[in-house]
Amino acid sequence: MEHDRGWREPVVASATGAQEASADGEGRRAESWRPDGPAPATAGVTGVTGVTSPQRLVRDGLVIAVDGPGGSGKSTAAREIARRLGLRYLDTGAMYRAVTQLALESRIDIEDHNAVAELAERAVLTIGTSPDNPTIAVNGEPVDDLIRTRAVTNAVSAVAAVPAVRRRLVIRQQQIITEASPVGIVVEGRDIGSVVAPNAPVKVFLTASTEVRALRRSHQLGERGVDDVARTLAELDRRDALDSTRAADPLAVPDDAIVLDSTALSVQDVVDEVLRHCEQASARAS
Repeated sequence: MEHDRGWREPVVASATGAQEASADGEGRRAESWRPDGPAPATAGVTGVTGVTSPQRLVRDGLVIAVDGPGGSGKSTAAREIARRLGLRYLDTGAMYRAVTQLALESRIDIEDHNAVAELAERAVLTIGTSPDNPTIAVNGEPVDDLIRTRAVTNAVSAVAAVPAVRRRLVIRQQQIITEASPVGIVVEGRDIGSVVAPNAPVKVFLTASTEVRALRRSHQLGERGVDDVARTLAELDRRDALDSTRAADPLAVPDDAIVLDSTALSVQDVVDEVLRHCEQASARAS
């Protein structure tokens, strides 16, 4: 996750600010799941109709899909949007990272698709969807910090490319979206608007220059040297290529998504723009 309350000044100057936002755990909701559990009642999430305001959209179970590459600021923006509208929040990337962390810990070859899929099938993921304190545990063990390491970051694309893993996690993501109604939820990832919630009434694709994304990600990892940023830049380029070209649910801009470049924007700029589109979605549906 790219948690930062600012952006604009860091982006233009030193990009200091990919730090974790404070979390108090208030109102946390946890979801336990074994990947071979029952499928949701619907394959996706239906669009909201007959509404006249973002508040009404929320009451009817508003789903906001936020997609984008790593370091684009989607986690920070998605959490703030959820806070502003009183919605739940789901970081789908954390689910793939959790499976990746378990595979690395279990010394499983992440290129062995059968072994990775089998591992994912046995794993029990517990997901907390509070935007103030999103959490994830694997088999009862919290892994919030473990899944943010460079090792996991560099391995997660390989795990996320396994079709069987994606199918299982997408089913659970759709379940969480369904269970969030009537409160509503902001869901972020790389295939939300195209695969997980294709009928979401508000879709956002957030991007930024590769250089700024590398700065944000390096600072998130606590690395501020020029060599560290260069290394992160190369890793982001590699992951972008892997995520955009994988056969199963590649990273892509949904046809009906709002595309926002956060390179020179503040978090507030992005949030305000998304809220304006919520109002427009409300007007179209009324």
